[in-house]
Amino acid sequence: MELSFAPMEGVTSCIYRQVHKELFGGADRYYAPFLAPDGQGKVKLSALRDVLPENNEGLLLVPQILCSAPGPFLALADELAAMGYDEVNLNAGCPSGTVVPKHKGAGMLGDPAALDAFLNEVFSRCPIRVSVKSRLGLERTDEFAAILEVYKRYPLAELIVHARDRRGLYQSVPDLHAFRLAYEGSRAPLVYNGNILCPAAYNHIMSTFPNLEAICIGRGAAANPALFRVLRGGEKLRIEELRSFFRLLIERMLAYGISEHFTLGRMKEMLYYVNHMFPGAKRELKQLQKASDLKEFDAALALLLDSGRFDPDASFPGTLPGLTEENA
Repeated sequence: MELSFAPMEGVTSCIYRQVHKELFGGADRYYAPFLAPDGQGKVKLSALRDVLPENNEGLLLVPQILCSAPGPFLALADELAAMGYDEVNLNAGCPSGTVVPKHKGAGMLGDPAALDAFLNEVFSRCPIRVSVKSRLGLERTDEFAAILEVYKRYPLAELIVHARDRRGLYQSVPDLHAFRLAYEGSRAPLVYNGNILCPAAYNHIMSTFPNLEAICIGRGAAANPALFRVLRGGEKLRIEELRSFFRLLIERMLAYGISEHFTLGRMKEMLYYVNHMFPGAKRELKQLQKASDLKEFDAALALLLDSGRFDPDASFPGTLPGLTEENA
């Protein structure tokens, strides 16, 4: 089984990816948070820096592009090919309210004909392989039958399917009935994505789709950075590993040139995903969020990690795949 770390904007930067691989491992590949090119295919230098090969040594990394026009997509793909990448991923799944109205991300799914035209031009000219990360639809998961027919026309390197429509954001129950259309009909290598938050969810997906060869995990891995290791039969997350994880992230962000203020904000965002592992530590968690600088943050983090409330078996809150709307 191939396990990959999904792209998470604001979380899985090149620094995060390197530290994660060093301390925990278990992921076969990582997807970089999306690059959003302008009309000429250019992106901010800070975004491009994140995918520079020298910042991702030892990782199997796939850059992702968020774009609704073939020209900018192809221009950026050319630049990525020149860096040595042999695959790029199209983001057809981002549900953000600032993205979808521009017909980007999951907004591409509302018009299968336009998606078809986009892919036709991209596949006729792209110098490297193209994979797609898609949702099941824009408003409804029953839109996926028509969307899948579009995908089947092209030699996708792989098709990653987040088993929700855009309207479901990250709260709805993953629709495994609609995902089965991809499982039974995709011509591209298929990857499941959506609410793999714990081993039980992983086991359910594997028992439901026994011939599935790959799973992509985002929030579940951010919530438990040892999850890939656990799914491969390794040991559970240890509190000292978590301490080292936070320490290294801070050290390397500062060494990378990220300001203390921005580093503090990033750390607070990452803590959002691991808070559930400290049940009953409401006071310590509140102190972390109130920290106004890294010194205060470090002191509050020590109190949390030494509180004795750590539970490595706790899973990030969410509905497990396979539940129905009635019993969720």
